[in-house]
Amino acid sequence: MNRRDFSALGLSALALGSAGLAQAQGGPIEGKHFKRLASPLPTTPGKIEVTEFFWYGCPHCYALEPMLQEWVKQLPPDVVFRRVHVGFRPNIKPHQKLFYALDGLGKAEEYHQRVFAAFHQQRLELDDDKAIIALATKMGLDTAKFTAMYNSFGIESKLLQANKLFEAYNMDGVPAIAIGGRFWTSPSMVGERGMTEQEQGMRALQVANSLIQRARSSKP
Repeated sequence: MNRRDFSALGLSALALGSAGLAQAQGGPIEGKHFKRLASPLPTTPGKIEVTEFFWYGCPHCYALEPMLQEWVKQLPPDVVFRRVHVGFRPNIKPHQKLFYALDGLGKAEEYHQRVFAAFHQQRLELDDDKAIIALATKMGLDTAKFTAMYNSFGIESKLLQANKLFEAYNMDGVPAIAIGGRFWTSPSMVGERGMTEQEQGMRALQVANSLIQRARSSKP
């Protein structure tokens, strides 16, 4: 299954309540398919918060992205989805600043796929501030506005918040999906030997579906 041909079969497998791992095995297994936080994190009352932790330079995040895009479209009204770009190494900081600068300008969703393509299709060297600002200009953003946002104090604050949240979940890599401030899962966690990245991604999203249902029913 390639990125441009995410089949109807794949879409149906991701639908909430679909047949799959969660139903066939009586639900995902804690410690094997997902992890639970010892102390739940605060979330928005009345909403189930789903958070994807990612990094633009991560090939596994890139592989998950087309499935995630379709899955998000199917989420019910009580589920709020957001992305958090992590910065677990100093050389990732420019990439992290790029995401939050786009977010600050209200352009994150519009340019998300184009940024991924710059990293993984065009294979541009995007390891410093100059290269990132050049990319923004190339994509048609106002250079002055982007640069001001990119270098703003507010962006530095968002980076700190993102990194603290990643640490609070005690995750070991990306991509990872957190649900309701209580659980998280990932393709690498649920994957088995011989699985493709697409199969791992679909299984992780099926587990996320089950965890959303658990969070909604307030099950422990």
